Amino acid sequence: MLSAGKAVKVSIYLSEGSTHHGAATYSSILDFLFFRGVSGATVLKGIAGFGSDHLPLKIEFIETREKVDEIIGKLEDMAGSGMIELQETTVAKPARISKPGTPPASAHVRIEGKAQLMRIFIGESDQWQDKPLHEALVRALRANDLAGVTVYRGILGYGAHRRVHKEKPLHLSHDCSIMLSIIDTEEKLRAFLPIVDKMVQEGLVVLSDVDIIKYAHRAVKAGEDKG
Repeated sequence: MLSAGKAVKVSIYLSEGSTHHGAATYSSILDFLFFRGVSGATVLKGIAGFGSDHLPLKIEFIETREKVDEIIGKLEDMAGSGMIELQETTVAKPARISKPGTPPASAHVRIEGKAQLMRIFIGESDQWQDKPLHEALVRALRANDLAGVTVYRGILGYGAHRRVHKEKPLHLSHDCSIMLSIIDTEEKLRAFLPIVDKMVQEGLVVLSDVDIIKYAHRAVKAGEDKG
């Protein structure tokens, strides 16, 4: 296992379709690194670039100089026409394996009783700062710690302009309606209304009283994505 101090970062650049003994080269190299006791490795895929007919795959890992010297010859053979880069680095904080044991049961947050339902009706083509308005609203709701939101896309209906909007087969109409449904406490929803008023230039916002029969979710731990 790596410890804090001097180390070497190894980057192996491969063509996506390259093979080694009939198997994908990146897969063969990962297997080799695993069985030679390398602490860990990551495969990254290029999504844009130039200089080759195929986008590259990059395998990265960090190991001691001794371990790298031990395996570099075999890696050069397996990489074929690929490129290998070695870079001196310093491990400031090594990864640590958590001690085995039964993890504690995750705490759950429960809400029951009176609440409010907010429904926001907008057009699919509506924008906010050059981005789809419904996506911007979802981000704003999350940033303001609302309990959750579901976005629905209308397939038939009409609105304030009295035009019938219908989803056409094999074609996504940009005039269809979008509805966002949010349930939370009245206090939190009313506190969010000024943001809605600012973002929704043309649309309909409805608040309704609801009874929550059951709402529960796993509490988010420190450092964990809210999802």
